[in-house]
Amino acid sequence: MSDAFDPQAMIERFAERARAVRKRNLPAVGGEERRHFIRQAELDFMDYAMIADAEATFVDGMLHLRIDLRPSEDSTA
Repeated sequence: MSDAFDPQAMIERFAERARAVRKRNLPAVGGEERRHFIRQAELDFMDYAMIADAEATFVDGMLHLRIDLRPSEDSTA
């Protein structure tokens, strides 16, 4: 990997992808295809948003992503 790799730029690209998934229009499909499209969009958003929230470090050629998956203190159970 290049020495010019910028982990923060990667994080920002994933944040943009998460925003794009949220804005994605629902195609004119119905039934099972519609449910599959919606489920895939939910998974895409979750994956992109988790990486967008990560703390990234790039040391000695190793990319480390630290993602806090603990519930926030202000969430209700």
